Amino acid sequence: MNANDIRVLFEYNSWANARILNAAERLTNEQFTAPGNLSFGGVRGTLVHLFGAEYLWRKRAQEGISPSAMPPESDYVNLAMLSARWAEEEALMQAYLAGLTDQILPETFKYRNVKGMEFETVLWQALTHLANHGTQHRAEVAVLLTDFGQSPGDVDMILFFREKGNK
Repeated sequence: MNANDIRVLFEYNSWANARILNAAERLTNEQFTAPGNLSFGGVRGTLVHLFGAEYLWRKRAQEGISPSAMPPESDYVNLAMLSARWAEEEALMQAYLAGLTDQILPETFKYRNVKGMEFETVLWQALTHLANHGTQHRAEVAVLLTDFGQSPGDVDMILFFREKGNK
């Protein structure tokens, strides 16, 4: 794993997030905020969790700060609020990723999870975990969106490569 691979993985992550968010824009606010049966509830709860994970892991890896809680779902009464905050966070993540080097990827960093437990993790492993975590929760939201008649379409990585022409 090298720094460029990580950047490509997060470029895909952003592309796939955008497809999900674009489909979610077609929901009513009632559908967006409806409770659901997923680990984090419905569309809003799962998207806030996905956004929150990206925020927490960037803060841990880049700034050495371990937030003590995920952003609360109640802070995002509609998709526009969440999308705006997520765009800010994505810009911060992209700036962080732009500065990554192959030399720092195998380094470890310490952090505390939201329960206060301390861990030490290899940077490249944390970053690939984060992208993979996004895949799981985007798939869950895609099912809910499809149930609401607003399928995001396929979010497979190979489609990203085909669309972007990455080699």
